[in-house]
Amino acid sequence: MSEPDPKDSPGAARPATGSLRGLSAELIARVPQLLEATRSVGTGLELHSTLERICETAAELAHARYAAIGVVEEPGDSLCDFITHGVPEEVGRAIGRPPDGHTGLLGALIQEGVPIRLEDLEADPRFAGFPAAHPKMRSFLGVPIRVQGKIFGNLYVMEKRGGATFGDDELHMLRVLATEAGIAIGHARTYEAARQRGQWIDGSVAVTTALLSGGDADEALTVVAEQARRLADAAAGIVLLPAATGGLEIVAVAGDRPSASLGVIIPPRSPVVAALLRGEEVFLDDAATDPRMVTRLADQFGPHMLLPLRSGGRVLGALAIPRRRGGRPFTEAERTLASHFAAQAALALKLAEAQRDRERLVVYEDRDRIARDLHDLVIQRLFATGIMLEGAQQRTPVPAVRAGIGRAVDELDVTIQEIRTAIFALQQEPAEAPSGLRTRVLREINMAAVPLGFAPSHRFVGPVDSLVGELAGKNLIAALRETLSNTFRHARASRVEVSVDVTAVLPDGRDAVRLTVADDGVGIPEGGRRSGLRNLARRAESLGGASWFGPGAGKDGSGTTVTWQVPL
Repeated sequence: MSEPDPKDSPGAARPATGSLRGLSAELIARVPQLLEATRSVGTGLELHSTLERICETAAELAHARYAAIGVVEEPGDSLCDFITHGVPEEVGRAIGRPPDGHTGLLGALIQEGVPIRLEDLEADPRFAGFPAAHPKMRSFLGVPIRVQGKIFGNLYVMEKRGGATFGDDELHMLRVLATEAGIAIGHARTYEAARQRGQWIDGSVAVTTALLSGGDADEALTVVAEQARRLADAAAGIVLLPAATGGLEIVAVAGDRPSASLGVIIPPRSPVVAALLRGEEVFLDDAATDPRMVTRLADQFGPHMLLPLRSGGRVLGALAIPRRRGGRPFTEAERTLASHFAAQAALALKLAEAQRDRERLVVYEDRDRIARDLHDLVIQRLFATGIMLEGAQQRTPVPAVRAGIGRAVDELDVTIQEIRTAIFALQQEPAEAPSGLRTRVLREINMAAVPLGFAPSHRFVGPVDSLVGELAGKNLIAALRETLSNTFRHARASRVEVSVDVTAVLPDGRDAVRLTVADDGVGIPEGGRRSGLRNLARRAESLGGASWFGPGAGKDGSGTTVTWQVPL
């Protein structure tokens, strides 16, 4: 390896700008431009914009057609950021993945730590070739960038305008600019690290608030996915929880097409799943080509962070944060921040789970009390009333009265049977619920009958149990539960009609299941809260469907009808 050039040290800027002796007339004439360029490079603290400004300045000072800068997080690492100037955006997309900084002339700049100046870069034995769609280039001048004495990247220009080669003047200016760039990058990196830490802390607070708010659990997990995607500048954020059949199930997605992956189960044979369930973090440079990824979902992704949601020695799930193919790798700082975020999310998830267990216990105790009251008080009184009516029926000589009392007794028998069904539903554990969608719908209707004071009517259209999949069915039940809850809390209705129709068709022609809940209550007031309706709409949209509301089932359209539909 070549010895570092003493002129390429951090102090090179002082002799280069502090004395004009021995410099060419052309370089002396360009000193004011150089000083203005170094001043502009030092303005601003945002790292990416600083790198873009350095590239533009280097190309302008060296009269070069192209300029680029590559930065590594730590010496020996791959390039964590690569900025170009002069290469059109569409050409950059066609080139694809940026260089890694380990091989070729860029690797030599970082490893040898001395400037490289070439008349024809393709003739140099260190040249590793151009990727497809890369513009042809001949002349080359590159210098390493040092931050606090360590080489953290390279700055280079190519294709001097007019076909000439880069001379000593350009080398002088590029060295000065690289020194100033190192200082600017150091400042920007410090600022960026502080800003990122603040953003990840804010994201952790948002996740904790969402999980402990007592709202919909699926929506809270979606907040985790959305925050992870935003904070890591990733293509998606994905939350996975242990599946009943083994492996990990995708339960929340923040990305361009969330419905395409919701409900997918990553099997336990996956090496990545096995590592996550052991509580180990997994970092991939390119998920699409890594043999440890066993599903086709990884084909569209590049760098990937997979983090266990671990708390108290127990793995509650996992968080996946991928970038698109060709995206920049995650830095060590980003990995550390994401790991802390996952740990905080896991703690919040565990606290939320404990909170829901306490709330569930309160609900069970309340349901047991209601069931006992219904059995010990209401049914016994109805039964006693029936016996009294039967006695009166036997004593009256009027046939019409006898018939009327008989009908009343029959109605009491039906009412007693319906109350016993409601008691059974109240006493039933969730794990005991049958798997058929029709039965689950009836169970929700029977449970809603207690707070409503009457049983909603119901109608099924088509083979509900055989056509509706598990994911759509689970979300339909959640939508039905929320709609009935809103009805008995706000509608003050005397009639509720529930319909599940699997013969519905979406506007684009796809077969769908449609849930309709209509009531004759007071309707939705202008300016009233609509958080429940927004939850229904988000749940439907995540599966490629929709939800809306309209006139109800009362006289002249009074009340509200909520429609929720998703593709089969």
